[in-house]
Amino acid sequence: MEIKESDLKVLFTEEQIQAKIKELAVEMNKFYNGEEVYAICVLKGAVMFAVDLVKHLNMPLKMEFIRLSSYGTGMTTTGKVNAVDISLPDLNGKNVLIIEDIVDTGLTAKFLMDFMHCNFKTKSTKFCSLLDKKITRKVDIEPDYYGFEIDDKFLVGYGLDYEGYYRNLRYIGYVDKN
Repeated sequence: MEIKESDLKVLFTEEQIQAKIKELAVEMNKFYNGEEVYAICVLKGAVMFAVDLVKHLNMPLKMEFIRLSSYGTGMTTTGKVNAVDISLPDLNGKNVLIIEDIVDTGLTAKFLMDFMHCNFKTKSTKFCSLLDKKITRKVDIEPDYYGFEIDDKFLVGYGLDYEGYYRNLRYIGYVDKN
């Protein structure tokens, strides 16, 4: 299936996204209370969200990037999490904030949380996702922080892609199949 930008309907505007990011940052600033944080961005989808979010976090912060894949080239998850690059520094005793674009089936979130708990004894490990698609959850996991709860739509924009395209849209849109 080919997707054209004219096929997209806006779900969240740039203004709505930025307002939600500021709300999330207020919560996180209260929780971390000035303590150092390692923000781990899951590439490629979460990069826009992570960059905008950390601009509003008021604490010493280091950014790390990992790359996972579960979608391949289609519009549905493969059901398997592929750790493309998950090299991280020593996070023992550190506050860790994992930043993801979307929690869909929950498989990626569970994989990451299990990976953190198996490899590090962090001071805290929190999971933040811009989007939470609870309706498609396959494992019992919830983000500590999330921006918007969404229905079962295929989304693009603001980091989310279709076959590598549309990440650069300033809004989040969905495919209108009508």
